[in-house]
Amino acid sequence: MKKLIVLIAALSLTAPLYAQTAAPTSAAASAMSDGVVRKIDTENNKITLKHGPISNLDMPGMTMVFRVVSPTLLNGVKVGDAVKFHVEKINGAMTITAIKPAQ
Repeated sequence: MKKLIVLIAALSLTAPLYAQTAAPTSAAASAMSDGVVRKIDTENNKITLKHGPISNLDMPGMTMVFRVVSPTLLNGVKVGDAVKFHVEKINGAMTITAIKPAQ
């Protein structure tokens, strides 16, 4: 019985560690990359960007097509715009989670 009480006490002390949200823990996890919009495909929720290095994915600069996490992300940009964006690999696809015109 004494061991059970000690076990319950120990588990109750570790519970808050598991309750924390998964937030980015480094600057690289939320880094914005630079790019230029080459094409926008609103029907398929995709955008083609010529981009510089993407540090959080250790990817060199190139031109490629990305999915967007939400079609509303495409509303604020147009072909030819210089942009800042954040991309993550979601379900195996490179997906833009944030994009805005560069300042």
